[in-house]
Amino acid sequence: MDSMLKLFVSLLPVLFSYLLFGNISGVESSKKHPHHQQLQGPTKLFVFGDSYVDTGNIKMHEAPSWEVPYGITFPRKPSGRFSDGRVSTDYLAKLLGLKSPIPYLWKDYAGHERLEYGMNFAYGGTGVFETINSNLNMTYQISLFEKLIGNVYSPSDLSSSLALVSVAGNDYITYIAGNGTKPGFVAYMKQVINQTEVNLRRIHALGVKKIAIPLLHPLGCLPVVSKGSSFADCKKFVNLAVIIHNNLLQTVVAKLNKETEHSTFMVIDYYNAFLTVLKNKGEIPGITRFETPLKECCGGVCGVVDEKGVKNYTLCDDPTSTFFWDGLHPTQEGWKSVYTVFGKNLTASLIKA
Repeated sequence: MDSMLKLFVSLLPVLFSYLLFGNISGVESSKKHPHHQQLQGPTKLFVFGDSYVDTGNIKMHEAPSWEVPYGITFPRKPSGRFSDGRVSTDYLAKLLGLKSPIPYLWKDYAGHERLEYGMNFAYGGTGVFETINSNLNMTYQISLFEKLIGNVYSPSDLSSSLALVSVAGNDYITYIAGNGTKPGFVAYMKQVINQTEVNLRRIHALGVKKIAIPLLHPLGCLPVVSKGSSFADCKKFVNLAVIIHNNLLQTVVAKLNKETEHSTFMVIDYYNAFLTVLKNKGEIPGITRFETPLKECCGGVCGVVDEKGVKNYTLCDDPTSTFFWDGLHPTQEGWKSVYTVFGKNLTASLIKA
């Protein structure tokens, strides 16, 4: 709690500035170009990041994502996804009309046709820097990707592909867990954004022509945070910090698009999409109304049992009735609702020339 208070105090001056002048809106940060080109959707999806997009790169029994009850909705057994079913990667691939790209861990067991949809390098618990959960950061993931170019994937494969780059907050969790040992949270936030920019530039330099990066979702609404208020409210000061991150990220994306003179880089607005679903009282067609949106389905230490086989977690009756699966991750129904909010606008941005 002391570290959270220190974080809040360190952010006060910047928070005030962003409350006055900040902005967070839209799916894409780029210029509008008047020229007309034939639109062609990406034919491959390459994924980098963390547990929000990982579909099975952690080895079995090295994370709870391979333990029951993970995967009980899809594929009805644990598959390495940090959810009861599908995650963000699966829904984005569906928007592109592609099969979800195979995890890098399983590439040697896949036939050629399975590799045609791209590859997922994401690893749960990672960040742009080393985290308390993993040292397989995004720099390492991109290096794995680079080694496949000219071997598994050609330059023409990359030019018709989309990269999804997920930075879901593990760097900040690591910072807070270390009681703010690095000099200043705002300074550290800028380091995260700067390294993210380096990563985006590197992926583009390797030949990928379209790169999507989600905005940070409202961390103050996660069950692990909101449980302090009995799942009644999001922690507003945590979400204000998220807004700073997102504004800095959108500034970087706008700068990169100005340099390339195309809509090469785009953001996916997780922040507002999550809030839209969490606040939905039934007025939005096609989006599930969650009765207690901030409470997770799998409470406690999900997927973990003690030496006697006694569960260290509780499980709700119906995962489709909850937005969050565990303390950090959405359910399949949660992700489905988020992508329903995006709808055709996101699809149009993904295939934009």
